[in-house]
Amino acid sequence: MTTKNFTLKEIEDKDIKAVYKGLSNPEITKYYDVHFSTLEETKEQMEWYKNLRVEGTGIWWGIYDSNNQFCGAGGFNSLDKTHQKAEIGLWLYKSFWGKGILKEVMPALFNYGFTNLNLNRIEGFVVSDNAKCKRALEKINFYHEGTMRECEIKNGEKINVAIYSILKSEWMSLP
Repeated sequence: MTTKNFTLKEIEDKDIKAVYKGLSNPEITKYYDVHFSTLEETKEQMEWYKNLRVEGTGIWWGIYDSNNQFCGAGGFNSLDKTHQKAEIGLWLYKSFWGKGILKEVMPALFNYGFTNLNLNRIEGFVVSDNAKCKRALEKINFYHEGTMRECEIKNGEKINVAIYSILKSEWMSLP
């Protein structure tokens, strides 16, 4: 899958060092449920990526720039074929933050989800304190549905999670 400036390649075992570089950085994983301290621990994430595909519950891609440099990853998980919905996720190396990658890559992911996966609904769950991510989702036409109060515990603290979504009919009607 390609966009004007990026190529998305399905995550493979050989990407482990690139994934580790991102998911071992506390600034990147601050709001995520995953963080790995060693390359060995990162094998768990690689298995998760592989199992999504094998079990038919999602797919994730590495995001590469025009120099074939790994920038981050994005994709779908919690794919529910019966209800035609999935959760979308994306993370980037810090050096790529604020460069418009989300705005360019997400439409390609939307198109794949609505067309290839036959989704009707794409969901995004964001820790409420992650204002930057919430603003980014709103810029790409996600609708804020509400907030699940104290629905998760991270580092011993109860946290709120905001729910965002975009429907196929909304995506198709965008200019």
